[in-house]
Amino acid sequence: MRTVSLFLIALLLAPAVHAADSARARLDAFARGLTSISGDFSQTTFDANGRRGQTAQGTLALQAPRLFRWQVSSPYRQLIVADGKRVWLYDPELQQVTVRMQGDAEAHSPLTVLTDLGQLDREFRVTELGARDGLAWLKLTSTAQNPDFKAAELGFGPQGLARMVFTDQLGDRTEIAFSGWKRNVALPAAEFRFTPPPGADVIGDAAPAAEVYPIKN
Repeated sequence: MRTVSLFLIALLLAPAVHAADSARARLDAFARGLTSISGDFSQTTFDANGRRGQTAQGTLALQAPRLFRWQVSSPYRQLIVADGKRVWLYDPELQQVTVRMQGDAEAHSPLTVLTDLGQLDREFRVTELGARDGLAWLKLTSTAQNPDFKAAELGFGPQGLARMVFTDQLGDRTEIAFSGWKRNVALPAAEFRFTPPPGADVIGDAAPAAEVYPIKN
């Protein structure tokens, strides 16, 4: 089951987090002054019955206000690029590119709050979940009419965002662990540009006049 939706269930309880060290306080500290960030991830999918799917690894990069790159490197390859106007999804195995306008769905992505704290209270209902697995947890529920996910949980450690758990409307979930964060790094413009490879099937509005650059493998 391949998905960029992200979810997690953690049942082990940790000692209560002090109010001054709440998940929201850790999020504010992690995201304060953040304009760009890159790191590594490992994600595991589960269906609604708890059956475990694949675990995938890759890298991600965000740059304020609307640039995003999510690249799965193993055990399969997949690339998602949001260039500020469009969102491109490339599946090399299928030689297929799906493109759509970057709009409300992207605006309600929990990851984008890292570079836009103001979005947190505009687009989500925020609930403190206390401590679990040694992390302080925050639950985000989208205020959109038809959100892509049911809920997202963000787990913060002393170094910032450590885990995310997304549950979709069907009950499937994805658990993601983050590592190797690099804050306010100079990210090349090409990281957030995409052009369909020769021979790939393109589904959606690719806007022939749009400026595009080769992808990085």
